[in-house]
This record gives sequence, structure tokens and C-alpha cells, in this order.
Amino acid sequence: MTTDQPDGRVWTKSSHSGPNGGDCVEVAAGPEAVYVRDSKAAGGPVLRVGRDGWAAFVALAAGR
Repeated sequence: MTTDQPDGRVWTKSSHSGPNGGDCVEVAAGPEAVYVRDSKAAGGPVLRVGRDGWAAFVALAAGR
């Protein structure tokens, strides 16, 4: 599921989220960074991760 926000970012919810929208995160890709937030607190804090850092995280999470 994707959500457009006033900040211009398009947020995508984790495909691993439960049917009731429980413990999940959303991400939005920008030109120089990836943004991560708690889907239950869309107006709350946002973590900004550089693209290189995000690529390293995804590679580690995927076991590569």
C-alpha cells in the first residue's frame, strides 16, 4: 500500500504488516535518502538514511 503525503513523499507500507496494521514500518525513497517511519504514527518522527546506508542494510537483511 502506498500513501502520498503533503511532504511530497510516497510512503510504502511493509508487505509483512499484519491485517490489523500492527507493528510495521513505512518507507519513502528520495533522491539522496530513504525515509523510515512507524506506520501507526505517520505524523511522528522520521528516520533519514543515506542511500548507501540503506543499500547496506537491505543487503544485510537479505543475507547477502
